[in-house]
Amino acid sequence: MKTQFSPSSRARRRTGFTPGKRRAFTLIELMVVILILAILAALVVPRVVGRTSDAKRAKAASDISTLSSLLQQYRVDNDSYPSSEDGLNALRVQPADARNWRGPYTSKEIPTDPWGNEYAYESPGPDGQDFLILSYGEDGAPGGEGDASDLTSE
Repeated sequence: MKTQFSPSSRARRRTGFTPGKRRAFTLIELMVVILILAILAALVVPRVVGRTSDAKRAKAASDISTLSSLLQQYRVDNDSYPSSEDGLNALRVQPADARNWRGPYTSKEIPTDPWGNEYAYESPGPDGQDFLILSYGEDGAPGGEGDASDLTSE
């Protein structure tokens, strides 16, 4: 008499799998995965870390552009830009000499630059511009090179 095997018993014989027995990763498999992750980290991390200063400079340029647009709206309403004394705060609080003020021109606080310093504002600007908005960069002081260089609205 021939013995009949059920499909599940045939599968067990071929794969060596028996119910209740767990199959684990081998040490070599784990080491290969760890090696792949280490290679990926070595490639990606330096690129991400090196971009933070670029991102801060881009954020400062974006803030300066936004503040310039808000100052243009202020000028349309009041026929002049806020004075250097009133500063950028004139976008949030009505200055005494602004008769047609329709603000606040922004619902948010006036931002600080990405390095935590206030944006400098002059009106009129030193070179004949209507106004100048300035971030002194990472060092917070005029001049500088690289990340410490100034960003302006010019």
